[in-house]
Amino acid sequence: MSNLSAQLTAQLRCPVTGSTLVQHGDTLVSTGTGANGETYSYDIVEGIPLMLAPEATIIPAKI
Repeated sequence: MSNLSAQLTAQLRCPVTGSTLVQHGDTLVSTGTGANGETYSYDIVEGIPLMLAPEATIIPAKI
């Protein structure tokens, strides 16, 4: 598991929603939601967050 520093994660923003991100294991998860209530997560590979919008995993809104 790659632990990013608190200083780094404090600077990062979700490229889709503009919200802050929190680390859950080897992913960063947006704290905000998209237009349909979905959340976005981004993989961390070898300590590098892959934060390109097309690479995001979409977590559907809970109904």
